[in-house]
Amino acid sequence: MIPIIMLAVFVIPMGISGTAIALPRIAHELGSDPTRLQWVVNGFNVTFAVFGLVWGVASDRIGYRRTFRIGVGLLLVASATSALAPNLTVLDAARLVAGVGGAAVATGASSLLSNGFEGAERKRAFAVFGTVIGLGLALSPTISGALIAAFDWRGVFVAHALLAVPGLALSGLLPNPRTTNTRKTDFSLLRNRYFLGLTLVTVAGAFGFVTLLTYLPVALSGVADLSAGTAGLLMLPMTIPVLVGPVLGMRGSPRTVIAVSLAALILGSLGMLLLQPGIWLGWLVIPMLLIGFGFGLPLGRIDAEALATVPAHSTGTASGVLNLVRIGSEAVAVGAYAVTITWLIGRSSPNSDIAHATAAGHPGQAAVYAEAFHWMMLGQAVVVAVVAVAIARLGTARSHALN
Repeated sequence: MIPIIMLAVFVIPMGISGTAIALPRIAHELGSDPTRLQWVVNGFNVTFAVFGLVWGVASDRIGYRRTFRIGVGLLLVASATSALAPNLTVLDAARLVAGVGGAAVATGASSLLSNGFEGAERKRAFAVFGTVIGLGLALSPTISGALIAAFDWRGVFVAHALLAVPGLALSGLLPNPRTTNTRKTDFSLLRNRYFLGLTLVTVAGAFGFVTLLTYLPVALSGVADLSAGTAGLLMLPMTIPVLVGPVLGMRGSPRTVIAVSLAALILGSLGMLLLQPGIWLGWLVIPMLLIGFGFGLPLGRIDAEALATVPAHSTGTASGVLNLVRIGSEAVAVGAYAVTITWLIGRSSPNSDIAHATAAGHPGQAAVYAEAFHWMMLGQAVVVAVVAVAIARLGTARSHALN
């Protein structure tokens, strides 16, 4: 059961963090319209976030296995269409459909795991779930880069389609837990303070980790004049903990895991203030490890704990809300980071052309980029701290859910 689900689940983080690297090649072949190019990435993220809740509600009615199978089928068709797209319009439309399919896969997968296992087995299943998501987020840029080098940009989407094939072919072997919520949608979970507090943990991860996963290589280029390859290697202290964190996170109590995770994100963000021109980059290893573990520890554990707080017939809706908050906050966090650091650099640069080049990571204005980056890290730490306070006030530190 778990291998079937995880093959399809792995396509989701590949679609989130592994597609952007293909944009230069896509632009070269299909055109460089900036709006339509960005929708290759943003289209997947937007429909994934929006349809997470839609599929959550629907899956409680039509069944979690059916939702999963529909999602894998949509991913397969959309990925194949992306690989064959003759223009940006078709490619954008295919990525929108892929996001819809990805939301169905995520909802169906987490609901199947929640209903298919109990106790220690459920913890292990969600540890694998979290590890696969973390593995995909951390390694997808590298995997996609290798695919592009070997097969050009279309190879990225061919790989997505191939991963979906066994998931669809074998999905009939999955259990089909019966749902009883066929008459109305149960949104009582929105009054469950414990559940809402758990969803906010994903917001802390979005602002404390995902922004740096996206933009730290740019900062390393702008401040330390590192090549893309060298910057990628330096990212390993931040990405490797994401692979082992979910397993470690299953060993402690939810209260302890959440507290350690939030503290690590805050301390790691403050530690990144060390990045400045001329610094020995080895000093960044410890804060990067903290940020990686801060994101990785609750992966999987939060999903398992959140779905365990709601009735079995509402796990689909709960999963949809969780995915909506997770992916929505990541989109907001990354977008806000890009806009804010560009504005900060623009205030200190002599003209707009230099400012745009500096914001893109071009060397030559290391001190300007470092100053803007420091403000971003302070702001990041403050945001995570505010989220931590909100989580505490919602009662996430309690050892039981409010039903």
